[in-house]
Amino acid sequence: MAKITELYLSVDVEASGPIPGEFSLLSIGACVVGHSDQSFYSEIKPLNDAFIKEAMEVNKLSMSELKIKGEQPAQTMARFENWIKHVSGDQRPVFVAFNATFDWSFTHWYFIKFLGRDPFGISGLDMKAYYMGTKKVRWGETTKKHVRSFFATTKKHTHNALDDAREQAEIFEHMLTPKTLAK
Repeated sequence: MAKITELYLSVDVEASGPIPGEFSLLSIGACVVGHSDQSFYSEIKPLNDAFIKEAMEVNKLSMSELKIKGEQPAQTMARFENWIKHVSGDQRPVFVAFNATFDWSFTHWYFIKFLGRDPFGISGLDMKAYYMGTKKVRWGETTKKHVRSFFATTKKHTHNALDDAREQAEIFEHMLTPKTLAK
């Protein structure tokens, strides 16, 4: 039986608040780990007017502009699924994020709500947990600042979903390199 290879896809989202459904996914960015030029990005129409002020200050997106210029959620998720299928081909797409619990929850909820399926399934690879396990450190030592001190990246953390997906991809690519794990 042939072994199915995996393709790691770094995913980042920006949202209007902490939980999907009550708050909206406002942008999603993704790229192939190791080939961050192969990427996906969308800014999305909000589901409603709910937002947390601090979330909007961080993501710097405008709810009123997204209501006009944002892509319909169903269109975004269909395009995202097509992109995932295109870049992964016969490989299994693996969702990767820095704090996957947040990004995955929004992505999964939107896939199920608007397409009735999630090409990633019900799992995601959390870079913080991966780092914790490989470095044998406590959870408190898995902050992005701490992780970046071991796995330097040329990318800036801008809170643009695609920029941040590319930053995560570069960090995760370093994590997968055996010589950097030994540091």
